[in-house]
Amino acid sequence: MAFRDTKSKIILKTPAQIEGIRESSLLAAKTLKAVEPYVKPGASTEFLNKICAEFMLEHGAIPATLGYHGYPKESCISVNDVICHGIPGKYELRDGDIVNIDITTIYKSFFGDTSKMFLVGEVAPHAKKLVEVTKECLAIGIRECYSGNALNNIGYQINKYATSNGYSTVYEFCGHGVGIKFHEEPEVCHIAEKNTGAILAPGMIFTIEPMINAGKARCKVDRKDGWTARTIDGRLSAQFEHTICITKDKPYVLTDIDGEFELPTEIL
Repeated sequence: MAFRDTKSKIILKTPAQIEGIRESSLLAAKTLKAVEPYVKPGASTEFLNKICAEFMLEHGAIPATLGYHGYPKESCISVNDVICHGIPGKYELRDGDIVNIDITTIYKSFFGDTSKMFLVGEVAPHAKKLVEVTKECLAIGIRECYSGNALNNIGYQINKYATSNGYSTVYEFCGHGVGIKFHEEPEVCHIAEKNTGAILAPGMIFTIEPMINAGKARCKVDRKDGWTARTIDGRLSAQFEHTICITKDKPYVLTDIDGEFELPTEIL
């Protein structure tokens, strides 16, 4: 979940805290796995939210989004031109839709945060390409997550790749520190100046969640619900998100349950 609400300094997590955040992160990722079979034409976003909510509760977790600053649901479900913070409701998925489901769990007092894109039925090639490039943007950002690197190199490289493919990078929302609280320092911008920002150090945990638009980068937030952020021009948007721990070795992708990223050999 993208949100600008960070006021405290960067928290370097202890091994015990990292393990707790890892457990919560895995549960968030498993929630996305649980809902995946139901993401198909005819399913309402409210129904998908119900599947997510039940899975979290059945596994001892609390949905972090419910009631957060007044947000009314247990997940964020953003379809087509919705960049982020889509509120589940009556909308029924249609053939060709692209949809992001964003899950944040509170498990044993620790937070885990992740999201991914789903393709509904037969999706147009231009929509598939946007989703593929956005997923690669996340992988590119993760490769910048090593001790001693500058934080803003994450956003610099993400934006460089997105724009090289003809897309724009959303700058009005960002990734964020997570684990002890829902949103902590640092803010992780997805468009940034090279070699600037905090120096990454073992024990930092934050999300990377690039939001990539087919058209213009700006968004407009629905005045009625105060949450739903859409592209300013009505064109498609895509987003992927992982929770990352900086280690002495390679990035520790806490929400990776598919083995896409190598595990570090040394954490702290």
